[in-house]
Amino acid sequence: MTVEIQRRGLMLVLSSPSGAGKTTLSRGLLANDPDVVMSVSATTRAPRPGEVNGKDYCFTGVEEFLRMVQQDAFLEHAVVFGNHYGTPKKPVFEALAAGRDVLFDIDWQGTQQLRQQARDDVVSIFVLPPARGELERRLKGRAEDPADVIAKRMAKADGEISHWAEYDYVIVNDDVAKAQAQVDVILKAERLKRERQPGLFGFVEGLMRGE
Repeated sequence: MTVEIQRRGLMLVLSSPSGAGKTTLSRGLLANDPDVVMSVSATTRAPRPGEVNGKDYCFTGVEEFLRMVQQDAFLEHAVVFGNHYGTPKKPVFEALAAGRDVLFDIDWQGTQQLRQQARDDVVSIFVLPPARGELERRLKGRAEDPADVIAKRMAKADGEISHWAEYDYVIVNDDVAKAQAQVDVILKAERLKRERQPGLFGFVEGLMRGE
């Protein structure tokens, strides 16, 4: 006999300095778990080759973005390397109500804003690189950014890493398969928390009535 308990989705945050592997872990989670959807951020930066509007990001102008800020339409928003980024509220709350988990690839500032908006729904994971040299090697190996951008990302890494203790969980990504397994375990455990399963109340009442 299979019992299906209604549950509310959660917001799963993955943060790390650039190059620590959060994007790889995010892709693995999305590929293996159909109940996880990626939060699609709005941004004012130009699309990169291969990016699709509405799938990778919602690309918008600065004026429109600032209008949405004034309307309190974002769960979190920030300026990163001169571009605006923000998470629209409406699609996230619709997914949570439907029992789906929403994955966020945001920094520590965005995570703080999420907690202010919906503390009980947020589960945060910080991903650390095994060594500083490895972080730089990964950034150079991606061959996506010029040398000056890589230097800026490395300079920003120390500030980002300093916020590691503000997260619920911390993973050292020295092996992608191991780190992926740790993310999966965290998600499974958090889904089973009593407060995230509103359907338990009716189920237990039925048990006590002998149903």
